[in-house]
Amino acid sequence: MGRTYGLRVSSLRQTVIDAGSSLRVRDFRQLWFAGLFSFMSVQMQLLLRGVLAWDLTEAEGALGLVYLVFGLSMLVATLSGGVAADRLPKRAVLLVSQTVLLVVALGMGIVVLADVVSFWMLLVASGSQGLAFGFYGPARVAYTAELVGADRIGNAITLSLLTLNTTRIFAPTSAGLLLSIPALGIGGTYLVTAAFAVGAWLFLLRLPSRPPASTSDRRPIAELVEGVRHVAAEPRLAAIIVASTVIIMFGFNYVAFIPALVEDTFGRDEAWVGYLMSASSLGALVVGLPLAARADAPGARRWMIGSGVAFGATVALLAFADSFWWAFAVVVLIGSATTGFQSLSNTLALGLTDDAHRGRVQSLMMLSFAGFGIAAYPLGLLAEAVGLSGSFLVMGVVTMAAAVLYAVVIRRIDRAGPVEMAPGAFGVDVERTRVRS
Repeated sequence: MGRTYGLRVSSLRQTVIDAGSSLRVRDFRQLWFAGLFSFMSVQMQLLLRGVLAWDLTEAEGALGLVYLVFGLSMLVATLSGGVAADRLPKRAVLLVSQTVLLVVALGMGIVVLADVVSFWMLLVASGSQGLAFGFYGPARVAYTAELVGADRIGNAITLSLLTLNTTRIFAPTSAGLLLSIPALGIGGTYLVTAAFAVGAWLFLLRLPSRPPASTSDRRPIAELVEGVRHVAAEPRLAAIIVASTVIIMFGFNYVAFIPALVEDTFGRDEAWVGYLMSASSLGALVVGLPLAARADAPGARRWMIGSGVAFGATVALLAFADSFWWAFAVVVLIGSATTGFQSLSNTLALGLTDDAHRGRVQSLMMLSFAGFGIAAYPLGLLAEAVGLSGSFLVMGVVTMAAAVLYAVVIRRIDRAGPVEMAPGAFGVDVERTRVRS
C-alpha cells in the first residue's frame, strides 16, 4: 500500500516536472509571465465589455456586434501581424501591441468614470483590441517556438494556454467581484485591468531583442502571399488551419452570449456572469498539466480530433441547460475540450512549419478568432430570432461536423503521401509519428 502510494506521488511529481520543462528557459519565463498579466487584463475586459454592452442596449445583437467589430479589425491586422512577426524583432512587435492594449483599458476606465461612455466607444475599444491582438498573437507564438526550441514546442504552447486558462478562472470572477464594489464599478475595474497591462509591458521589456527570422526585402504583400503558398504546399497544415478556423469560429462563440444567458435566462446579477465565464477554465486546468507533460508525444492528432468533437458536443449540450449550475457543469466540460483542441492544433501546426514562416502561419491560425468575432453578430441575430438554446445548438453541431470532416480529409491526405514535419516535432521521428497518430 505504502509502495503504491509512493509510486503515485513520484509519478505526479514527474508529471509536474515534465509539464514545466519550458519554464526552465529564462527568456520563456519572462514571456510566460507577460502573458499571464496580459491575459488577466484582457479576460477581465472580456466580461466588462459584455456587461457594459448589455447594460447599454439589453440586446443579444449588440453583444454580437461588439465581437463583430473585434473580429473584423483582427481579420485586417492578423495577416499583417504574421508578416511583422517574421520580418521585425518580435519583442518590438509585442511591446507596441501591449501598449495599445494598455491605452484601451485606461481610456475605457476614464470615459466610464466620467459618465460619458457611449456604445460607439465600446465598439472603438473592441476594434482597437482586435488590431492589437492581430499583431500580438502571431509574434508571441512564433517567439515562443524561437525561445524554447523544436523539442519543447508542444510543452511551451500548452503552458502558454495554461496562463490563458488560469486567468479565465480568476479574471472574470475578480472582475465580477470588483463590479459589486460601489466605489469601483465598471470604470474602476477597467483601471485595474490597465494596471495588469502595465505589468505585462514590464515583463516584455525584459526580453532580449533578437533579429527577425526573415531578412527578405520583398514587399509585405508578397511576403503574405508567399506564406499562403507555404501553407497550400502542405495539405496537412492547410487542413489544420481550415478546421481550426471553423471550430473556433462557431464553437467558441458561446462566450459572447454568457451575459445574456446569466442575466436574462437565469435572472442572476453581474457577479454570476464572472462565475460562469470562469467555469471553462476549471476544466482547462484539469487537463492542462497532464497535456503539457505529453503535448510533444505521438498521437497528438488523434487527441486533437477527439477534443474538437467533444468541444462541439458540449456547446450543443449547453442548449439544454435549464439552471445556472447545470450550465456551470457544462461549461467546465467545454473548457477541457477547448484546451485540448487549441493546444494540440497549434502544436501540430508549428511542427509542420519552418522557422522563417512561423509568424505568417500563426497569423493564419489566428484568423479563427477573427472569424469568431465576425460570426458573433449573425449568431446574436439568430439568438434573438430563435432563442439562445437554438443558437447554442447550431454552434455545437457545426463544430462537431468540422472536427469529423477534418478527420476524414486528413485520412485521405495520409493515404496520398508521407508525413513531413519539422525536426524534433513531438520528440519522435517522422515514420513513428505517422503510424501512431
